[in-house]
Amino acid sequence: MSRSGELLRLATAGSVDDGKSTLIGRLLYDSKSLMADEMERAEVDLAHLIDGLRAEREQGITIDVAYRFFATPKRSFIIADTPGHVRYTRNMVTGASTADAALVLVDARTGIIEQSRRHASIASLLGIRHLVACVNKMDLVEFDEGRFREIESGFAAMAERLGIHDARAIPMSALDGDNVVDRSERMPWFDGAPLLDQLEQLEVAEDRELEHVRFPVQLTIRDTDYRGYAGRLAGGVLRTGDEVLVLPSGETSTIARLDTPRGPAEAVEPPLTATVVLADELDVGRGDMIVSPGSPPAVARHIEATICWMHESALRPGARYELKHTTRRVRATIEEIQSRVDMATLDSVERPAELELNDIGKVRLRTTAPLLADPYSRNRVSGAFILVDETTFETVGAGMIETASEEAGRPPGPHSPDVVWHDPPMPRRERWDILGVRGATIWLTGLPGAGKSTIGEELERRLVAAGRPAYLLDGENLRHGLSADLGFSDADRHEHARRAANVASILADTGTVAIIALVSPMAADRAYARELHEQADLRFLEAWVDTPLEVCERRDPAGLYRRAWAGELTGFTGVDAPYEPPDRPDVRLHGADEPVERSVERLLEALDAAG
Repeated sequence: MSRSGELLRLATAGSVDDGKSTLIGRLLYDSKSLMADEMERAEVDLAHLIDGLRAEREQGITIDVAYRFFATPKRSFIIADTPGHVRYTRNMVTGASTADAALVLVDARTGIIEQSRRHASIASLLGIRHLVACVNKMDLVEFDEGRFREIESGFAAMAERLGIHDARAIPMSALDGDNVVDRSERMPWFDGAPLLDQLEQLEVAEDRELEHVRFPVQLTIRDTDYRGYAGRLAGGVLRTGDEVLVLPSGETSTIARLDTPRGPAEAVEPPLTATVVLADELDVGRGDMIVSPGSPPAVARHIEATICWMHESALRPGARYELKHTTRRVRATIEEIQSRVDMATLDSVERPAELELNDIGKVRLRTTAPLLADPYSRNRVSGAFILVDETTFETVGAGMIETASEEAGRPPGPHSPDVVWHDPPMPRRERWDILGVRGATIWLTGLPGAGKSTIGEELERRLVAAGRPAYLLDGENLRHGLSADLGFSDADRHEHARRAANVASILADTGTVAIIALVSPMAADRAYARELHEQADLRFLEAWVDTPLEVCERRDPAGLYRRAWAGELTGFTGVDAPYEPPDRPDVRLHGADEPVERSVERLLEALDAAG
């Protein structure tokens, strides 16, 4: 690289038989970048220089990604020949993920087709800022300028729609070498430089992220009087003496020393590897990240991302996978598929039921542990992840992060028309730390007269006396205002529980312990409340006040059981309406023979255990 200038990483893309392998062979052959034995092979078949797999030679297509290094006096290149067949699109994602520029092969006879649009879309999503349409096989259309200009215009329009500002087209014949390394005499109407000249002049240094330090720690190295953190720099510049922040712990220190494979260094730039020695002894391990204090990534569990789906089994909401992000591995749940790209038109299809093999779509997912994430547009390392099937260990999807937040964001599911979700101005963690509180919801369920309100009242008193904000939301009190329009049909009971769950989650988000005392006879309604809180990363405890029916009837302070048995009330839980006891409540309270004080103590213990 020191002899041949800046390194340029290239990826080829296009449909089967567009000539990608032949083009790479021609580049290597005409630039005199081949060994003697390879020169002999190239004179027989240029494509076989790249199609190294036996299956590829037999089928005449590229299956895997083949990498080749070559250099000219002006520049060094690593070029990836990626598959054109639609079945192996996932391998195109692999080859293009580290590329600075993409060469999209277009057959001059067929023009831009769906696979061309798919590969250009993937290149755009992967953050590739330079796109070259290699309009190949011009010899088969008699070097017709009109045909080239038609394809050039369509390619420019597609690139503009994809947000790629540096897009260019070159007419060529890879087999004969026209406009690959040398200018073609058979297309005098094209006044641009041949492909290799343009690649040698391509400016990519400004594409690198050198402002925000991102150093994912891969390994902690210990020795006598030595503790260093090894990894590959993903962004920014590390310099000795700089102040840094370690995430997710939030501790700060300064860089005391930088060790590289070539010895100590004063500074390190991406994508080099290094071992960072800090001035302070901190607890740093694999999966942590050393970053700039003034511009840290989000410590996020809620991600909105674009996914390239790579597996025959479709992606559906609710599916769970292992998510690998930099050096961290967490579990992730797909909460919602927001849209899918129609490759025929590049239009967005809203809320599809699933993503199938080779589909590209936007999803929202939730992780079990925080990611230290940036938008992919800012950093192609800390903004990318892969999804792995936990059963087969296959990589099933590649993701590019658009937004990453500790906050849950807009709740999933329906909402009023023509409304926009506004993120809170202050992150919950910051608000809670300033106030010194932690929010949660305790959901007291049980038969009418079981003792839910009595326990909830005492719990509220104990928490407030200890300096903890708490508020009891009694189911009957809510029917005097929030649910005043509801009756006691199954649908109204469901809506009553839904409203109570949403109010409780808002209170918990403020840092309050919300105490719900509500019969909530249906297990599905309580499951909804739990899921709502878990999606928002809020603690939720279901407490079943298990009081026998005969005890509840004896208490009957409002005479409701008596009226229900007399037929004056219908749909009364425990008499002519069912109650579904919790299968696995977080706390089971014995309302008949357990003192209220003891029940409250057990709830407080459960709160402490939940953090």
